Amino acid sequence: MKPESGESAIGNRESKRRVFLRGLLVACLSFPCAAFGAGATAQDAAAPASTDSPFPAPDSRPVVSLLTIGPGEIFFERFGHNALVVRDEASGEAVAYNYGIFDFAQEDFLLNFARGRMRYRIAADALEDDLAMYRAEGRSIVEQRLDLEPGQALALARFLAWNARPENAQYRYDYFEANCSTRVRDALDRALGGALRAQSEGRSRGYTYRLDALRLMAPEPALALLIDLGLGPYADQRIDFWQESFVPETLRGVVAQARLDKPDGRSVPLAAATATLAEGRVEEPPALPPDLRLPFLLAGLGIGALLFWLGRARRTAARAPLAAFAMLFELLCGLGGLALAFLWFGTEHRAAWRNENLLLLNPLCLWLAASWAGALAGRTPGRASRAVAWLVVLCAAFALFSKILPWFVQSNLQWIVLLAPIHLALALSLAPAPRRAAAAAAQVPAR
Repeated sequence: MKPESGESAIGNRESKRRVFLRGLLVACLSFPCAAFGAGATAQDAAAPASTDSPFPAPDSRPVVSLLTIGPGEIFFERFGHNALVVRDEASGEAVAYNYGIFDFAQEDFLLNFARGRMRYRIAADALEDDLAMYRAEGRSIVEQRLDLEPGQALALARFLAWNARPENAQYRYDYFEANCSTRVRDALDRALGGALRAQSEGRSRGYTYRLDALRLMAPEPALALLIDLGLGPYADQRIDFWQESFVPETLRGVVAQARLDKPDGRSVPLAAATATLAEGRVEEPPALPPDLRLPFLLAGLGIGALLFWLGRARRTAARAPLAAFAMLFELLCGLGGLALAFLWFGTEHRAAWRNENLLLLNPLCLWLAASWAGALAGRTPGRASRAVAWLVVLCAAFALFSKILPWFVQSNLQWIVLLAPIHLALALSLAPAPRRAAAAAAQVPAR
C-alpha cells in the first residue's frame, strides 16, 4: 500500500506522519479485514490500452522492470510495496506505476474502509521521485529488468498508461486479492499470456494468508493481535505462490524463478538482470510469526487460577478486584464480539466472515459485564447471570472441541487456551460471596 497525501500521490514523510493517527484508527477498526471484499484484477479492464497515449510513443521500445520496496517503519508500510517501471529508451523517461494508492482525505474513506468497500487507484509517478522518497525512508529497493519481447513490453506499457488515466485508475481494493502487489502481478501475467500464473500456481511452501499477515506485522504486536482476532477461517487456507504474491517480496521471488520461452525455442529467465538500488535500514520481517500457544496457555491458566482464588476468598474485600477485572474483561469480550458479528453480517470483509472467535468474544458477555458491575456495587448476581456465564463457558468449550472437527479450520487455538480458562474461572466466581455468619457458625463446636 502507498498513502497519498492531500495534494500529492507520492507525498512525503511529514504528510504520512500527520495521517498516522487517523490511519491507526482505521487499522484498529478494520485492518484485519482490509483485505476482504470482491477484489478486482487487471483482467477486469478488458478494453485494450489505446495507442494515442503520450507515453509510451507508438514507435518506442520500452523496457519494463519490477521494482520491489522493502518494509517501512509505519504500520501500513510493513508489508512492503512494488511497482512496474517503464523506461522509454528513446526519450530516457522512466515512469513508476504504483497500485494501492489511498487517501485518508477521500470522502467517506473510514466508512467505506470499515464496510469493505475501499476504492484505491493506480498512479504514474516519476521514478526518481519515488526512489528519492524510499531512500529517505531507509527502505530497500530492488529492480528486476524483465526480458520481455518488444511486443509484450509495448503492450504492457500501453496498458499501464491506459490504466493510469483518471477514468480508469480506481479499482476495488482487497488486501489479499487486489492490492498493490497482486495488481502488478496480474498486469504482468496479462502481458505474458498467463505464463506467470502457470508457473506459480499449485506450488506452495505451506503458508496461509494469516501466517503471512502476522509475520509481516510482527514489529507491531498490538496490531498483529487485532489482525489475528479479526481474521476468520478464510485466512487459514493454504495458499500457493500465485496467491502469496500479495506480498511484494514473494512476487519478487516468483519473478526471479519464472522463465520465458523465446520464439527461437530458448528458455530464459524472466528477470534478465537484478540490481539493488538501495539497502534497507528497516529490520526485515521474520520468516514465521511468534508461536503464542504456550505463553497464552500459561497466561490463561495463571489468570484463571488467580481469579478462582479471589472468587473463593472469604473476605468480601478480596472480591472487589475480581469484580473490577471481570467487569472490564466481560465488557471488552462483549464489544469485541459485536465487532466480529458486524464484520461478518454487516460488511463485505469476507475474510472476517464465520469468525470462530465469536465463541470466545461472546456478545453475551455484555450481560455479564453489567452483572459484575452490580457485584462491584455490592449486589448479588442472580440465577440468570450465572446461567449466561455457564453458556459462555460452554461456547468456549465448544471452540476447543471444534479443533478436532474438519469443518472448523480456523487457527485460533492460542486464543482458546487464553480466554477459556478465564471464562471458566469467572463463571465459578459468579456465585454469592460466602457469608461471614455462615463461616462463623461452621466453626462453632457442637455442644
